[in-house]
Amino acid sequence: MQKQPSSANGPCTETEIGDVERRFRSLADALPHIVWTAEPDGSIDFVSRRLKIYTGFDIAQVQGLNWTSTLHPDDVQSALANWNYALASGAAYEMEVRIKRQSDDTWRWHLDRTSPVKDSQGRVVKWVGTVTDIDDQKQALAAADRANRAKSDFLSSMSHELRSPLNAILGFAQLMASESPPPTPSQQASIDQILRAGWHLLALINEVLDLAKIESGQVSISPEPVSLSDTLRECESMIEPQARQRDIVVSFPRVESRLHVRADRTRFKQILINLLSNAIKYNRRSGSVTVGYDATRVPGRVRVSVGDTGSGLSPDQLGQLFQPFNRLGQDAGTEEGTGIGLVVAKRLTELMGGTIGVESTVGTGSVFWIELDAAPAPVIAPPTGVLPPMPVSAVSETGATPMHTVLYIEDNPANLKLVEQLIARRPDIRMLGAMTGQLGVELACSALPQVIVMDINLPDISGVEALSILRKNPVTVEIPVMALSANAMPRDVEKGLKAGFFRYLTKPIKIDQFMDALGEAIALVESKS
Repeated sequence: MQKQPSSANGPCTETEIGDVERRFRSLADALPHIVWTAEPDGSIDFVSRRLKIYTGFDIAQVQGLNWTSTLHPDDVQSALANWNYALASGAAYEMEVRIKRQSDDTWRWHLDRTSPVKDSQGRVVKWVGTVTDIDDQKQALAAADRANRAKSDFLSSMSHELRSPLNAILGFAQLMASESPPPTPSQQASIDQILRAGWHLLALINEVLDLAKIESGQVSISPEPVSLSDTLRECESMIEPQARQRDIVVSFPRVESRLHVRADRTRFKQILINLLSNAIKYNRRSGSVTVGYDATRVPGRVRVSVGDTGSGLSPDQLGQLFQPFNRLGQDAGTEEGTGIGLVVAKRLTELMGGTIGVESTVGTGSVFWIELDAAPAPVIAPPTGVLPPMPVSAVSETGATPMHTVLYIEDNPANLKLVEQLIARRPDIRMLGAMTGQLGVELACSALPQVIVMDINLPDISGVEALSILRKNPVTVEIPVMALSANAMPRDVEKGLKAGFFRYLTKPIKIDQFMDALGEAIALVESKS
């Protein structure tokens, strides 16, 4: 027999029990949720007045085991499964269900939370639950998700539309600069201006898109232990030409090989290159840049600093430092810039759990620093196999270099002409062109080229669809297919590589990168023959 509740002076009277129940019901009616209680067997015995206000149902319609009649038909089975599990296990649960609102006959999402009330022996004596309308929140989240997808699609489209004309500008300018005989000094000066402006515009496009991706939460960070020594060595080789051109001496420290930071390898290097590039760009002529690190200043953290001998920043300039498109009065100067790089560096550093800052003295220079978590050096297993030998180019029986065929599927005539001129520099390669995906697939089946270069945005079918067709045909299944596209967002590259492209190159074309990838594809074909 169940014990009666007791007060400090003994068992509670019926009047006291009634008072407690009335106070509970008054409190339940005052809450902005539907509050209900049920017997141990799951039979509903009380529902607060919010049920009537929110849904139009009354207690009679849900009393006992009739509560499932209020749910959307598609939610009844899962709701009963959750409820039966709770009854059997005596455990709390929560679930989302749709309940019809009688005033406008619409189904709205609600969050149902249920908890058991147990006696001293652990037996369920009552069930108590709340039902909260969450439809507005779910619609807001769905709208935000749609907006993010639309923004992502817009960024991808904008990137493609801007990169396509840049590809022709930079590609042909590079061709003109490397013609034989070489251009005259006057012509070379003009070509240099075209290239300088084109690469600057490309950098601006990349940084604007990078910032937009970060601010919309589309940047994925892959933290891992990253060697500080290796990263600084890579940065040194990348920044050396810029420093030499401006007669700037850059000093890098010797770093103990086991010192690692927890960071995304690519993004960490991107941040350091930005700081180093700024230190060189805004330095005085024949100045210096000093890179340093400190692994003892804050336990468990590593600080990397980049100091310069430039003009320094005033307190007012320091206050505006990380504002987008704010170049701190350098807009009228001779140095090109976007005013975005430092903003991107700050956002990326924070995404990796780090901090970024600066100390500066007018007339002396500035020291920019980033601070990240230290990480233990990864344990590298010893190699267990033998590396395969590098493939050797095949030659014909006569000793002559074999002729290779490259099929380029591209609907832009300027891009076709550009790649044609690039390939013409290799006497062992000839190019076939196709301006639609279907024509390209037909030509691949008949000509059997050694390599296919494929645009993604074609007028009939996409490059991904064309690749799928080629992979299903036993005649073309082994031909390496390189993507060459203005779709340059990271998700585009990842999607392309997952689809099976041998390489995914982005426009504007970088001649060395393109020719190297083409050489790798041809070497792969030769190694299999």
